[in-house]
Formats: sequence, structure tokens, C-alpha cells
Amino acid sequence: MTIMAPHARKPCSLPPTGGRFSPWGGPAAKTLGLFVVVVSLFLSGCGFQLRGTYNLPWDTLHIGLPENNELYFQIKRGVEAGTPTRIVADPKQANASLVILRNEQHKNILSLSAKGLVRELQLTRAFMYRVQDAQGRELVPATQIILQREMTFDDERIFAKEAEEVLIWREMQQDMVQQLLRRLAASGRAAKG
Repeated sequence: MTIMAPHARKPCSLPPTGGRFSPWGGPAAKTLGLFVVVVSLFLSGCGFQLRGTYNLPWDTLHIGLPENNELYFQIKRGVEAGTPTRIVADPKQANASLVILRNEQHKNILSLSAKGLVRELQLTRAFMYRVQDAQGRELVPATQIILQREMTFDDERIFAKEAEEVLIWREMQQDMVQQLLRRLAASGRAAKG
């Protein structure tokens, strides 16, 4: 096979496909393919699943937060994107209701400079929930998720540090929602087994 490059004066030739130089035809490619198949079988056999896919034990779920709340939206998106469970607005129509017992954010000073200025902060997100059925019977007991992050603080770059803090809070909330979904899925497996 001969190819003429736009900037070249002479044609260059490539080896035929499927030959010794082909990325798909050699023994190394076949070994790699076999390796990928074996690893994927191993991972599926040990219970590995992609992040974001969960198996909740309920067909319908009510979230005990206002629908215009950002946390409500993130939980709803996580449930509907990664599970067959549907979110319903009426707790009486739901197989289970997620009851939020505590949802708080705290910022604490960890260290001060020699001048008495803040050097480090600790951001804490505390979230407590339980799951109950339409009759109020407890399906999942009160469970708490606590996340903490530390960040440095600099008075000379206050706008940048404030933007960093907002980003850290957002990442903590996303992490909290992922942990919540994993725990809900695990509680469903525990109830079945």
C-alpha cells in the first residue's frame, strides 16, 4: 500500500494490515485481549461495579427534602441515573421514604499564624438519615455520614480561597450523595441476605 503525504515528495509504503506490524494481528495483541477478558471476568465475579450504578431494594422512593433543594436534586439524579428506582413526590405512594434527620455544614479554625490570622480551616459536613416505609416502620435505622476536609487560608488571596471553599463544599456534597447511595444499596443487600 502506498500513501502520498501532502508535504512529502516521495510516496511512503506501509506494511499490509494483519501482518507482523499490525497492532491487531500479532501474538501480543491476542495476549492483551485474553488478559482484558480474564480481568473483566475476575472483577465481575468479585462484585465490582462501576461507580454510579446501584441496586436499591425499593421500586419507589420519596426524598424528605424540598424539591427545589440542590441536595434533593443530586440525590434524585443519582437514584434515577444509577438505579431502576423512581423518585415520587408523595411519601404515601413510595415503598420507602428517605427521612433527613440532620444536614449541617461547619467550618472550624485549625491553626493560626504568629500574627493571629487564620492559616488552616477544617470543613465538616454531617448528614444523618433513616429510611421508613409508608406506614412509618423503620427500614434502615438512623445512619450518619460525616465528611471532613482541610484547606489552607490566605488573607492575601481571599477571593481565590473563597472560590476554593465553595468548590470543596460542592465536592463534599457529591461525595456524600455517592456514599448515601452505596449505603442504601448495601442496606438492601443486608435486608435480603
